[in-house]
Amino acid sequence: MRPVLVRILSLVAFGCVLAVVFVNLGQWQLRRLDERQARNAAVVAAEAAPVADWHDYFTRPLTEADEWHRVRISGTYDPEHQYVVRFRHNGDVRGYEVVTPLRTDDGTVVLVNRGFAPVSSGEQMPTSAPPPPAGQVELIGMVRIDERGGPGAEDPNQGQVRVINSEKIGAALGEPVASGWLHLLESDPAQDSTLVPAEGAKLDEGPHLSYAVQWFLFTLVGVIGIIVFIRTELKDRRKQRDRRVKQDSRAG
Repeated sequence: MRPVLVRILSLVAFGCVLAVVFVNLGQWQLRRLDERQARNAAVVAAEAAPVADWHDYFTRPLTEADEWHRVRISGTYDPEHQYVVRFRHNGDVRGYEVVTPLRTDDGTVVLVNRGFAPVSSGEQMPTSAPPPPAGQVELIGMVRIDERGGPGAEDPNQGQVRVINSEKIGAALGEPVASGWLHLLESDPAQDSTLVPAEGAKLDEGPHLSYAVQWFLFTLVGVIGIIVFIRTELKDRRKQRDRRVKQDSRAG
């Protein structure tokens, strides 16, 4: 087999492998986009649903399908066992959130994320949080499932946590805690003005579409590059053949 044919076939084979890989990566990004859009639609539907009673959710293990539904709950805060959730963000603002146990009338303990407070650049995270309203409170909030973190991130330490995990906080409190937590929206009576509602669900579609377009463009560029290379190679071969024919005719 001629060397030029070997080079062309090898290049075509290599290009086909790359094209398959790039197309699959592009399709994977499109699937991620579909999942993101479906998740966003589920969040919008959950937030638009009527406010439910907290018993519909916090009396059983929560799933992702439960998230972002609004519930109404009443009880009394336990200010002695609240936690500062470090290194949180509200948009581009750095700060902390506050999680406080709420004991309902039937004795169930539900964790409530009472909100966010900013921390200036260079300032240390606080070790204590603003106190909650005293006495009976009426709350409306969104259902959230437990967060997961790396080693040690879920474990409470000196009144602070890195992520909100009801199982680990319940173990630290020494009593059962309902699965998940409540993302506070409304409070009666109102709480300390230091805290503002924590950031809700992000409904953007992420970079998946642009990534998919990039992978498909890489595929197109690769195919065009191979075609140009083959055309150039064949053109050079024809020129060399024509040159040899002319040289042979002159020699004859």
